[in-house]
Amino acid sequence: MSTPQPSGETADTAVPIGNTFDKYGSSNPLVRRMMSGFFAALDASLPTGRPDRVLEVGVGEGEVFDRVRERWPDVPYAAIDLPDDDLAAEWRGRDLPGGFADIARLPFPDDAFDLVLAIEVLEHVPDPPGALAELARVARADLVVSVPREPIWRAANMARGKYLGALGNTPGHVNHWSSRAFTDLVGTRFEVSEVRRPFPWTVVTARCR
Repeated sequence: MSTPQPSGETADTAVPIGNTFDKYGSSNPLVRRMMSGFFAALDASLPTGRPDRVLEVGVGEGEVFDRVRERWPDVPYAAIDLPDDDLAAEWRGRDLPGGFADIARLPFPDDAFDLVLAIEVLEHVPDPPGALAELARVARADLVVSVPREPIWRAANMARGKYLGALGNTPGHVNHWSSRAFTDLVGTRFEVSEVRRPFPWTVVTARCR
């Protein structure tokens, strides 16, 4: 599966790209414990069978890619994010097959991927229902999506003294869901099969209808 080439166009150029806070590389023992729980939930959310093709939307620096590629090293993998030179350099260093595209206009045909991932993405997009419709269009089997669990996420930020003027809201987070509200949203386009709640996230596994 080929990946999209840089287009230079985004739905909202003000959206931060990559990680505002490097939770993946943090040496803080509490953050590392949280990330361990998150990745355990993500691993459990992936399908047991080998997919033929994988798409990751909002691949960021490639931490999830590394994990999925380790599980299925020979599976064709397409990955996209918004245009950013630093991300592109990171992808080259990881041998990550990344390209630039917008979740609202995915450059792939219908039913192209057995597994679609959108990890820590939908809290950033201006039109979550429209984004889910695009994910449903290109998916033909499994979906795994995650978002921060609110209001726990903002409370945790404030507890560590971050973003106090924004009541703990991480820059770029324009949508906020409880686990139930996010699960209900995913259920408008997919059949939800599992919900996991590693602190402080919601991870939803779903199937195409």
